[in-house]
Amino acid sequence: MSRERKQSFMGGVTVMAISTVFVKICGALYKIPLNNILGDEGVTHFMSAYNIYAFLLTLSTAGLPLALSKLISEADATGRRTQIRRCFHTAMGLFVALGVAGTAAMLLLTEQLAGAVHNSLAYWPIKALGVSVLCVSVMCAYRGFAQGRQNMVPTAVSQFIEAFFKLVIGLPLAGYLIHAGQPLEIGAAGAIVGVSAGTVLAMLYMVFNYRKYRGPIMWGTDVPQSHAVIVRRLLGLGIPITIGQAGMSLLNLADQTIILGQLQNVLGLAEREAAALYGQYTFSNTLFNLPAAFLPAVAVSLIPAVSVAVARRDHREVNRVVSTSFRLIAMLALPAGVGLSVLAGPILLLLYPARRETALAATYHLQLLGVASIFVCVMLLTNSIMQAHGKVRLPIYTMLIGGAVKVAINYVLVGNPSVNIKGAPIGTVVCYALIAALNLCIVHGLLERKPNYAAIFLKPLLASAAMGGAAWAVHGLLSRTLSGGYAKESLCTLIAVGAAALVYLILVVALRMITREDLKLVPHGEALARLLHIR
Repeated sequence: MSRERKQSFMGGVTVMAISTVFVKICGALYKIPLNNILGDEGVTHFMSAYNIYAFLLTLSTAGLPLALSKLISEADATGRRTQIRRCFHTAMGLFVALGVAGTAAMLLLTEQLAGAVHNSLAYWPIKALGVSVLCVSVMCAYRGFAQGRQNMVPTAVSQFIEAFFKLVIGLPLAGYLIHAGQPLEIGAAGAIVGVSAGTVLAMLYMVFNYRKYRGPIMWGTDVPQSHAVIVRRLLGLGIPITIGQAGMSLLNLADQTIILGQLQNVLGLAEREAAALYGQYTFSNTLFNLPAAFLPAVAVSLIPAVSVAVARRDHREVNRVVSTSFRLIAMLALPAGVGLSVLAGPILLLLYPARRETALAATYHLQLLGVASIFVCVMLLTNSIMQAHGKVRLPIYTMLIGGAVKVAINYVLVGNPSVNIKGAPIGTVVCYALIAALNLCIVHGLLERKPNYAAIFLKPLLASAAMGGAAWAVHGLLSRTLSGGYAKESLCTLIAVGAAALVYLILVVALRMITREDLKLVPHGEALARLLHIR
């Protein structure tokens, strides 16, 4: 590790953001064609397996990497190298044990898991994902070690490897199986083989990177804490974080289980019919999750940076990092959510030409989920702020409150024949809006220097509203002026998106939504500030 360079908070965010862009490009090139290949029913089989995998993986690894990075960042700040080594080795043992348990559950209890989510046809997709739990568990231990030393490059590279090989292996295999006449659930399993291959290769890279660069940083003269003490600290930090972060995976799993159950048991639909209807909702989820995809880039850098500042009682640094994070999220989440809502139909038709009817049916869902995506981003950021301050239980409570409301709304509305699947996004919006509001109140009381939410969110909100209006007007004008089929629709959508982006960028500068101090934290930021005349 001697050759590694510690990165600043914004440096870490930049590395992770660049990686996230590449990962999301690969993800879009994977998921969008896959949805066209599998259709609404096949996508449901894929997501049935993936939601179970995500939940088990979250239980196994979600909190421990962050807890490990926190312990290592604290030990590193005081030069306790032997403590770093023992924390890592102790955590690795926990990760392996949890990974083995998760993999065993998916391989040995496949039929029971498929039955639990009311989708017996997800059997082979679940089986194909089994080995991934163990591989990701091991990989997360190495990621936590690197992130604790504020080096985000290994995590970024491993994420890219995962996404790239998922694309080049899973997508062609799914297409081949469907073309060969295999049923949709087998095609979904083929797509998932790519996911498993990507996790195996990414894990091997992290092992290689660690062994190459660990160096003398792992050896010191300090007396480390005992394994038992470290385990207690890891679990004390990790379990509440895991429960908090598992909330999203659990909500997705509960969402699927309740919706499919109500469609089959209350409305009397057959399993494949219910899967096809749920697939319409799932089509919009890919885009709904996109704005929040950049949050890990902030969170994995924010938690170690704030933890060190809190340990040093440096309230000015805490305020600087938290304020910058809020501004970043406001400037990214608001326009993304507004854009998805305003152009929901055109975007879905652009992405899924082979599934036009499903795309039209999914438009309603994305119009609501675009708004919900803003609240998800706020929720994830405020969760990280609370966790960095050691308040790891508070996100659990707010998630439980929001989750209970979501379950109740979905159960009532989806079971109503006049509403059915259209009730699902309503529950999602209410759930995350409630959690975000509770979290913002808690963070305001937690920080020594109170954040000015009006100053943080008002300008991005105004700019996003103007951007949304521009997108709606441009698309409407072009769609009435131009003629043609898919080519015309695509051109109208792309021009509308481009016009919206231009309007928003102009307003970012005009309203001075970003400061010179913020730009100093990114490469060549000073030159950019001079170019844009930002003070």
